[in-house]
Amino acid sequence: MAQVLQGGDGMMGGFPLEQWFYEMPVCTRWWMTAALSASVLVQCHIISPFQLFYSYWRLVTTFFYFGPLSLDLLYHIFFLQRYSRLLEESSGRSPAHFSWLLTFASTLLLCIAPIFSMAFLGSALSSTLIYIWSRKNPDTMLSFLGLLVFKAPYLPWVLLGFSVVMHGTVPKDEMCGIVVGHIWYYFNDIFPPLHNGRSPLDPPAWWIRLFDGAPPPAEETHDDDAAADHERNPNEAIPDAVPAH
Repeated sequence: MAQVLQGGDGMMGGFPLEQWFYEMPVCTRWWMTAALSASVLVQCHIISPFQLFYSYWRLVTTFFYFGPLSLDLLYHIFFLQRYSRLLEESSGRSPAHFSWLLTFASTLLLCIAPIFSMAFLGSALSSTLIYIWSRKNPDTMLSFLGLLVFKAPYLPWVLLGFSVVMHGTVPKDEMCGIVVGHIWYYFNDIFPPLHNGRSPLDPPAWWIRLFDGAPPPAEETHDDDAAADHERNPNEAIPDAVPAH
């Protein structure tokens, strides 16, 4: 399934924009594509935000719409592709673990959205990923607008403060995203060392098989073959694993 989603084979020699696009990890690539497509379709009056929200596919499209084409959209797309990409790349080559994180965070946000009357959850999910990345990189130094230099764990709060300045209100979606991000970070990074390395949020085996396929059968070792030959020929000595000198 991962090969079907990734695509881009044989296209890496194209334009720089095309190369940049296909260098993105699969989940980040398709999420950013869906977000831009939703905004373009709304801007061209092909669909409306009403259709994205009041429909049976709302469970998915609520995470794609960040608003009409504007500087605010570019602001969200920049942070989405940057920190989603960094987090996905750090989770390994397989999209199984990162997609499980997206599924968990999306489900939790869908459960709490009615409480705070949140229609679209793209910004909340993006804030979740930014928070998780910032906590996983506590010593990374960042600069915001070239004016403010701080360590990565302060990034979600800097962005929250910037939103308050720009819009005049505390963004509920970003606050919920931070809360969901902390829940994931706690059970994925703090909880396991205290409980023999076990995390309740690890993806189940069937989810990993969905993306990576069935694990290859274990190969028999040379010693196992030698032991089997010895059972058939008891008088023959079993060779040592390390040659004698």
